[in-house]
Amino acid sequence: MAKAKKTTNKKAGDKSLSAPTLFGYPKYWAECFGTAPYLPMSREEMDELGWDSCDIIIVTADAYVDHPSFGMAVIGRLLEAQGFRVGIISQPEWDSAEPFKQLGKPNLFFGVTAGNMDSLINRYTADLRMRGDDAYTPGGVAGKRPDRSVIVYSQRCREAYYDTPIVIGGIEASLRRIAQYDYWSDKVRRSVLIDANADILLFGNAERALTELAHQLSKGKQVSDLTNLRGTAIVRKTMPAGWTEIDSTRIDWPSKIDQIPSPYDYHENIEKNQKAAAKGDSTEKESAGTESPAEVGIRIIPLPLQRKEKYDSATSYIRLPSFNKVCKDPALYAHTSRILHQEANPYNAKVLVQKHDSLEVWVNPPPIPLETEEMDWVFDLPYQRRPHPQYGDAKIPAYDMIKTSVNIMRGCFGGCTFCSITEHEGRVIQSRSEESILKEIEKIRDQVPGFTGTISDLGGPTANMYKLNCKSPKIQKTCKRLSCVYPSICKHLETDHSPTTQLYRKARAIPGVKRVAIASGLRYDLALKDPEYIEELVTHHVGGYLKIAPEHSEDKTLSMMMKPSISSYDEFKKLFDKFSKKAGKEQYLIPYFIAAHPGSDDEDMLNLALWLKQHDFKPDQVQTFYPSPMALATAMYYSEKNPLEKVRYKNKKLSVTKDLDQRRLQKSFLRYHDEKNWPMLREALQKMGRSELIGSGDKQLIPAAQSKHRARPVGGKSTRGKNRRR
Repeated sequence: MAKAKKTTNKKAGDKSLSAPTLFGYPKYWAECFGTAPYLPMSREEMDELGWDSCDIIIVTADAYVDHPSFGMAVIGRLLEAQGFRVGIISQPEWDSAEPFKQLGKPNLFFGVTAGNMDSLINRYTADLRMRGDDAYTPGGVAGKRPDRSVIVYSQRCREAYYDTPIVIGGIEASLRRIAQYDYWSDKVRRSVLIDANADILLFGNAERALTELAHQLSKGKQVSDLTNLRGTAIVRKTMPAGWTEIDSTRIDWPSKIDQIPSPYDYHENIEKNQKAAAKGDSTEKESAGTESPAEVGIRIIPLPLQRKEKYDSATSYIRLPSFNKVCKDPALYAHTSRILHQEANPYNAKVLVQKHDSLEVWVNPPPIPLETEEMDWVFDLPYQRRPHPQYGDAKIPAYDMIKTSVNIMRGCFGGCTFCSITEHEGRVIQSRSEESILKEIEKIRDQVPGFTGTISDLGGPTANMYKLNCKSPKIQKTCKRLSCVYPSICKHLETDHSPTTQLYRKARAIPGVKRVAIASGLRYDLALKDPEYIEELVTHHVGGYLKIAPEHSEDKTLSMMMKPSISSYDEFKKLFDKFSKKAGKEQYLIPYFIAAHPGSDDEDMLNLALWLKQHDFKPDQVQTFYPSPMALATAMYYSEKNPLEKVRYKNKKLSVTKDLDQRRLQKSFLRYHDEKNWPMLREALQKMGRSELIGSGDKQLIPAAQSKHRARPVGGKSTRGKNRRR
């Protein structure tokens, strides 16, 4: 059988970091069945396709929409393109295993995902109130997915067909690959891999890992054989022979560190395995999972000594504090979060290991980013670009929102601590070609019913990071910065927006396209590096209002968010106003802000409220910080430590707002203009000793309380008693 073609990531400048191209694999034999109009959701559809079984069944908590913005469609069409027969079980009832048997037993594995959103964030607000709708369900109906969907669905799949491998992925699994703080239960939970009793976890967008996994299983391999697959996490009982352990389980190392004698350090075994590795013999590595500790040679290096000791980074892993330790010690949790985020660069990341009782969660390095040709291939798969016909005329709000939008790239190097994009998609920007994007716009024009000529968005996680990558392969290979744009924009970062500007011009020149809107978030500090881009955006792609997210006004809080100073916003607004006037348009910025973010106290929120009033902003849509799993800001929230710096027990505690009433107060500062919030704000201002801000003056924040008594009407009776009762 022919081998898959290899692609080398030229940006990294390292030929050892290569991966098979997604479209270079020899296809599985079932390719003879051809392309399905829609991936089947019933036995009847399977019969029409001539299938007796599915090779892979995807179980998802979202409605099945065959569109490249929906995860189940992307992975389903990806696997179909590899020759596999893929079925979909969408939003099944979960009170028994029967709905999970509707397509029969998959030949290879179940793929389980909570969908495009975390199931808990989908269902609950930041105030822990239940939402009344679900954008990923027909009719927007709430309650069609279980809390912790990945765990529940996996358990039902196991009940349905006990011996079928279970592969979990998507954002819910991705952000729970190690022990993580869970806001909804207010405790640290185990890796979802263990709670779901799954065989393997795929994190990130996962096309590479999924394709390799499917082909290996189709050749008769077991999931337990695939221990070193990038972008995956597995459970092991013992560590592999010949590896070096970087011990990062402590934050209180003594000033003088001596080499720790390892109880597993058998030099003969180490030399034997190193020689085997040099010869390319993987037999012992593959069988290492079954060895007893006495047989396994492991060299242990304390974290403070890792730069002084020589070891092979390809066969080394970092040992994180165990689940039991991070449950009991918030400072160790913050330290663990710091290490996890420092090991996010696919070109230098090490394996991470975390003990959960007697089991080890082994997290392989992130996948090699997709090349442009691979991104194009993924987005050019034969999507119908519509919901499955079984939904009839039912509206799926998430689909209606994106059906005329185009995703031009993946990833984000902003590193905002409250955002999960980096943890899921990574910091390396993966861009599609201009030709691929323009081709998709033409498909929207020709295929989307009721297309009016407006492309609702041309963006991605961030609107203006298209084709912006590190200029230096050498620097990128070694870099461990958490953000390319904070505390300042890296000098090695490409900031030329001309590819994006050129793309905008060509997109709106397509016949039948009347307008191209930009709805994705804009990194305005980055845009300042290219005023021509700002002029293009303001002149042609803003329909009166542009949403923008300074998030806060105070540097102390902004530093905890890894966001630029509010002065960058002021600079951007000047250019926005200048180019709007030049274009003869009256346009406005709509800023977004966050309340109750770690590091933000009541004084910061008061200053933000005063800033809003000074600039005559009366925000309607505001948000309270939501501690999503794995985010750096969530580590701040739980631990009251700052993982952006080296964590120590003696470090100063962060100001963290956890009480729900206090969180609501901070949110009320953002809506200082809403009279419903005035009683709460008056009480808070008095407690803060800022009563001078209560009144009707220009420099005062809220009006004073009106008298509870009305004046006695002339010639009439007093209404004082009635007003008192009111």
